Amino acid sequence: MKVGLYFDLRNPRAWRQDPARLHAFTLEVIEEAEHLGADSIWLSEHHMFCDDYVAAPLTFLAAAAARTSRIRLGTAVVLAPLHHAVDIAEQAAMVDLISGGRLDLGLGSGYRIPEYELFGAEPRSRYAQTDARAQQIRHLLSPGGVLPQPVQVHLPIWMGYQGPQGARRAGLLGEFLLSADARNWAPYRDGLRAGGHDISRGRMAGWVNAWVSDDPEEDWPTVRMHMAHQFDTYAMHGVEGTGQPAPPPIDPDRIRSGSPDSLLGYFWCDRPEPVATKICDYAAGAPVDTVLIFASLAGMPEDMVIKHVRTVCTELAPLLTVSDRPDLIPTLRPDGYGSLGADESSLT
Repeated sequence: MKVGLYFDLRNPRAWRQDPARLHAFTLEVIEEAEHLGADSIWLSEHHMFCDDYVAAPLTFLAAAAARTSRIRLGTAVVLAPLHHAVDIAEQAAMVDLISGGRLDLGLGSGYRIPEYELFGAEPRSRYAQTDARAQQIRHLLSPGGVLPQPVQVHLPIWMGYQGPQGARRAGLLGEFLLSADARNWAPYRDGLRAGGHDISRGRMAGWVNAWVSDDPEEDWPTVRMHMAHQFDTYAMHGVEGTGQPAPPPIDPDRIRSGSPDSLLGYFWCDRPEPVATKICDYAAGAPVDTVLIFASLAGMPEDMVIKHVRTVCTELAPLLTVSDRPDLIPTLRPDGYGSLGADESSLT
């Protein structure tokens, strides 16, 4: 397995930074991550979050593409139903051209009512809309579609679905699945078969909630504050527009000891070796190609971010690269990509 770093550029009021500095620093971190051997970086998309969550991931990736030469650049995810397929395809092609063929395009449905209202979109059919966008974008990125065409003849598309129903949908589409949860491999595989796709070309990647440290107990008091903001704001913004009350604040210590039954149900703060073991167990038996780890948690001090990125790249990544777990190695085509290739949720 390879390791990707995940960025959302949050800037909470409690630890407010100059926004221009935060964006510039993030580009510096991405350059350093490439120097340290990271395989990929990924950005997501949200709108009107209270802490300035990044809203234009492909625009930011264009800047990252100009500052790097090797590292792959991914979206995890673009909220597909909020945008016209042509707009996504043209932006994706541009990032792929600027980067020399390094884009991974992750698409998701989103879940926030205010975002759908902002764009005048209809949330009730968001999964069907996301599937349709993926099909349209695949067509537009193929010969005869948008101009200019991307560098990659078959640009990787990842479906950001997290549960069994969504995993099957990704398989039916023949696209990659943006989930590292091995429990999703069976429905994804079944969808690939049902869609007439070769299951050996299936490919998965996805998030793990982790902070990797050589001294986790020293780091935990700081990590827990920023992690709590991260999780609480996801939950708070998730219920906006639904009429449901805001959930109570999380207990970071309970979440730290939780299990990965849901995206917001656990958080590992540990040394590289235990984190590597937990990742291998989480993905065991599935064709998980890459795991995504937050480079930073909302408002984290710069020195801690740099230290974390270095620990992930130089201590965790080698443990996963030389894993003695052959069941984790996916079967890929000679060009390194799997098939063409949703759930109930695409929470990011």
